[in-house]
Amino acid sequence: MADKAREEEAIRGVVERLNEAFNATHSQAEVEEAVAKAHAHFADRPVREFVPVLVERKARLILNESTD
Repeated sequence: MADKAREEEAIRGVVERLNEAFNATHSQAEVEEAVAKAHAHFADRPVREFVPVLVERKARLILNESTD
C-alpha cells in the first residue's frame, strides 16, 4: 500500500513538472490527460519502481508530438 501511495505522489510530481514545462503550449487538462494515458500504458507492469520516470518520458513524447 505504501508503494502505491509513493507512486501516486510521484505521478503528481510528474504532472506538476510537465505543467511548468508545457504551460505555454498545453492546458493543465491536456497535461493531465497525457500523464493519465502514459500511466495507463504501464498499468499491468509488475515492477513499479521506475513507472513514474517512464510515465514522464512517455507523457513528454505525447505532449511534444501534439505541438508539432
